[in-house]
Amino acid sequence: QVQLVESGGGLVQAGGSLRLSCAASGRAFRTYNMGWFRQAPGKAREWLAAISWSGGSTYYADSVKGRFTISRDNAKNTVSLQMNSLKPEDTAVYYCAAVHSLSSSVAQLVRPLAYDYWGQGTQVTVSS
Repeated sequence: QVQLVESGGGLVQAGGSLRLSCAASGRAFRTYNMGWFRQAPGKAREWLAAISWSGGSTYYADSVKGRFTISRDNAKNTVSLQMNSLKPEDTAVYYCAAVHSLSSSVAQLVRPLAYDYWGQGTQVTVSS
């Protein structure tokens, strides 16, 4: 079992930055691939970024590539999402998710159903 808690959301003006954090507890965090998703009202959950268990590989959706950066600290059991150049369309609830590295391939990391554990989400609102 892995428990995930996101933090760092809030209200920011367009062009600003936020850093989201996800704290993990439970089983060995370093054996899990991690992902960030978001969901805006009335829309499907959207994959944003993923990072391998070691941190050696990262993947991004085209919509955030060059603006968002995913990272992890296995010593601190955390994964972060640095978000720069925020736009009003980035407004959503942001979620981190975990899937065991032995249960997922790279191709699967973009799919919400591939993940076993989810945080409760943190709201990000970008004003124009």
